[in-house]
Amino acid sequence: MAGTTPAGPSGPLGAADQAGPPAPPPRPTGAPPFAMFGGDAQHRGRAAGPAPVRSPKAAWSVSLGATVAGSPTIGPDGTVYVAAHDGSLSAIAPEGVVRWRFATGDRSWSTPAVAVDGTVYLGSDDDHLYAVDRTGTLKWKLRLGDCDPKGFGPESSRCDVDGGPTIGPDGTIYVGGDGLHAVWADGTLRWKFATADHVASTPALGADGTIYVGCQDHALYAVAPDGTKRWELRTGGDIDAAPLVADDGTIYVGSDDDLFYAVAPDGTVRWKVITGGDIRGAAALGPDGTIYVGSYDRALYAISPTGEVRWKVAAAERFHGAPTVAQNQVVVVGSQDDHLYAVGTDGIIRWLLSLSTDVDTTPAIAGDGTLYVAGDDGRVHAFR
Repeated sequence: MAGTTPAGPSGPLGAADQAGPPAPPPRPTGAPPFAMFGGDAQHRGRAAGPAPVRSPKAAWSVSLGATVAGSPTIGPDGTVYVAAHDGSLSAIAPEGVVRWRFATGDRSWSTPAVAVDGTVYLGSDDDHLYAVDRTGTLKWKLRLGDCDPKGFGPESSRCDVDGGPTIGPDGTIYVGGDGLHAVWADGTLRWKFATADHVASTPALGADGTIYVGCQDHALYAVAPDGTKRWELRTGGDIDAAPLVADDGTIYVGSDDDLFYAVAPDGTVRWKVITGGDIRGAAALGPDGTIYVGSYDRALYAISPTGEVRWKVAAAERFHGAPTVAQNQVVVVGSQDDHLYAVGTDGIIRWLLSLSTDVDTTPAIAGDGTLYVAGDDGRVHAFR
């Protein structure tokens, strides 16, 4: 691992350790406000708090020393969790102090998921799913797949646990890699659903327990809670984007075939919208049913529930991450033009914020309106 000296998976690491062990964070008191990718198991992208209506001020910035590809998540006590390409998982207090760092065995592209009890789940390119407690101590790790982690090429990387874990209502963790895996909260494998290629997508859950996940074999899969296939939808490209499940059961997902799909719960396509580029980021859902999604054609789209494009906002570079819809109807999204955009539901840009680096991650907004975002330069920012 570059940039850190790991203390081993049994405990935290980092400069803070030189001053003695960090005090544990407060015990969890309720459901996390933005606990996993997309904020919840449906990946609706809705924040618990409002976004700033004017250009916000920086509250703090922390360097993790390595590229951040996974998005920040927020635990029940307000702790912000971020993974980085040096294999670290960092826990950052709301005031910007790094509480602890935990070392996995390889790079992490994953967005952490936080359970109500404060357990943090994270995937790594060492082919493992990790469970870390609120003090930064390893609870368990589970190897997913039987690839050679030291090999090169697609056959070694297909077991990488790149997507974020999703936590179900019963505590089951769903995560991709070499197929789709369901893991009990104690770290034992519940079942594995085999796919023809790597799953980098983060699974989403429907109200009936159906798991929806994209795959690099060009398919969107619907999998029953017992691990059996309900249906698959073939598209014209890889599906690395996480699906979004609306409250009416419609599944929204983008593909590398430049199309954005609305899919009924039975697997039939309701409509599709063509964009001018790959769609790698998940969509977000407004309270009125409007869907917001970015594309590699450098545009952010607002699409009605019936498939009409209401507006689009152009950026200077691609949109890779997913938008977040704040409580006050402001849509916040990062772009590879180094900016964070805040757009009203009318399509008017409220403010632009330069981070001087690509913003490929999805912003997380806490209940008090603090906005957390990470950049490719390895910095995590808080704005208020």
